[in-house]
Amino acid sequence: MQTRTVLWIEGDGIGPEVWAGARPVLDAAVEKAYGGERKLEWKELLAGKKAFEATGEYLPQETMDALRGGDLAMKGPLETPVGGGYRSLNVTLRQVLDLYACIRPVRYFQGIQSPVKHPEKVDMVVFRENTEDVYAGIEWASGSDEAKRVISFLRDEMGAAVDASAGVGVKPITPGGSKRLVRKALQYAVERDRSSVTLSHKGNIMKFTEGAFRAWGYEVAADEFADKVMTEQEANEGGSKPIVIKDRIADALFQQVLMYPEQYDVIATTNLNGDYISDALAAQVGGLGLAPGVNMSDEIAFFEATHGTAPTIAGKDLANPGSLILSGAMLLEHIGWDEAAKLIHASVEKVLSGGRVTVDLAGQIEGAEQVGCKEFGQLIGENL
Repeated sequence: MQTRTVLWIEGDGIGPEVWAGARPVLDAAVEKAYGGERKLEWKELLAGKKAFEATGEYLPQETMDALRGGDLAMKGPLETPVGGGYRSLNVTLRQVLDLYACIRPVRYFQGIQSPVKHPEKVDMVVFRENTEDVYAGIEWASGSDEAKRVISFLRDEMGAAVDASAGVGVKPITPGGSKRLVRKALQYAVERDRSSVTLSHKGNIMKFTEGAFRAWGYEVAADEFADKVMTEQEANEGGSKPIVIKDRIADALFQQVLMYPEQYDVIATTNLNGDYISDALAAQVGGLGLAPGVNMSDEIAFFEATHGTAPTIAGKDLANPGSLILSGAMLLEHIGWDEAAKLIHASVEKVLSGGRVTVDLAGQIEGAEQVGCKEFGQLIGENL
């Protein structure tokens, strides 16, 4: 029997409910696809409130050591502790484990009544840089001694016009961080036979950060993927390579993915832009309840629900386990168990078309019957 160990964190808020709805589906898909010849072995790690109650720490050292030694992990949403020593548990995990690539595929499932006319044309994968940009968390509050010192340096030494009362943040974007993100996006496009990679940026205004991201992205394409990738200009001149690399200003791209989604395939972008565009795309095809994702380093792939802890509905059997289920399907694809992943995708589409869905989806499907988190997971499992 072939087994793969998956480290898993239950999460806070609705975490226990979506896990209870999702994990049986993943196990059942593997069993159905491979008849007992393959199996996922689950090893629980503690993080968040569950960890604090057991150990007095939100991110115990034992958990971090296990993650550093693993290659596959999944988690539910984690709540940032109020007054704790963490800006965000999720961001801390990304930075400590160097999970530099946030990858979020967005596709339409038959049955969802979308706010756009042709949601079936939406089939994109967003590669969002995860460790740099404003999410690096380098900032100082308005009026603080630190902000005053930084502003003084900017005004006196660098000649910048900065109001003395400003809060100040730093936006670091590096050649190494940008290139490895674009490299991973291009590798994905090659391996999955995707047709284009679009660099999204605000380089028209932020020339030495966002503009540099664009330039470094093109460098990677030219230096490392010249046999597979061509520019838009080369494509317009009759080039025949399988992948086109192009770039779009971030605000223009928001309009383009609404009007001409078929023109975009893989999107590689900086941290904040990626946060915006991935959620906006998810809204076109059903919302975050059906939005899977993974945060990856070169050592570990950390699959997770893309929504938050939703504390107002926790324990009420109202949550949607779809994001975690589809993240699990991504995990199966990642390890080459595509047959099991396809079973999950087909079952999700069948259940959505049947109209028995959780509350977040029921409002988007005319005549839908609302079911709970547990039953929705069971329906997907039964329809594999």
